[in-house]
Amino acid sequence: MRRDRSRPRLPLNILTRGGGSEIRRITVDTTVGMTLSNVVAFFIVVATGATLHAHGLTHIETAAQAAEALRPIGGEFAFLLFALGIVGTGLLAIPVLAGSAAYAIAETFGWPSTLEAKFPEAVGFYAIILAATIIGFAIGFLPINPIELLVWTAVINGIVAVPIMAMMMLIVTNGNLMGRFRTRPSLRWSGGSATALMTVTVIALLWLFLSGT
Repeated sequence: MRRDRSRPRLPLNILTRGGGSEIRRITVDTTVGMTLSNVVAFFIVVATGATLHAHGLTHIETAAQAAEALRPIGGEFAFLLFALGIVGTGLLAIPVLAGSAAYAIAETFGWPSTLEAKFPEAVGFYAIILAATIIGFAIGFLPINPIELLVWTAVINGIVAVPIMAMMMLIVTNGNLMGRFRTRPSLRWSGGSATALMTVTVIALLWLFLSGT
């Protein structure tokens, strides 16, 4: 049988070396990021319950209403801090969400997708960023409840997360695909447990929604 000479064989050390420092960096980045984001989310819940909910303010339709509601409760500083937080969140979310959407769509269609390229070199990629930014800006002028929209967005994200998590677990536990980067047993158990718990949660949510309770 003839050997395919058009694809040169890589030395064994190229196939087995490297990756350790990158994995350690990704581990630290993920651990710190997830820890901080969950701590922030926890204190958002606590602060909301201790201020708005404690004073009977349970129906908030816009971020501006939440900021105004905090003024008599927490004082001018709380109002200013909340307002700055909303502005900062928006400035952070716009490039992240628009950019992630652009990367996902551009890579799906095989278009050039990098912020290092100039506009003529990645027209489709930058067009998606522009379109996503305009759509996000326009949503703010629609006659819809933005808080309710955020809630439903979180619900949809939770439902979509189940097949994504399941697919990720199938990939990272496959030795033929991952090779030496296949996840260790402890991570497989924890990842599988998280996927199963998420699945049960989504099923319960859909059951409650369909039953009207």
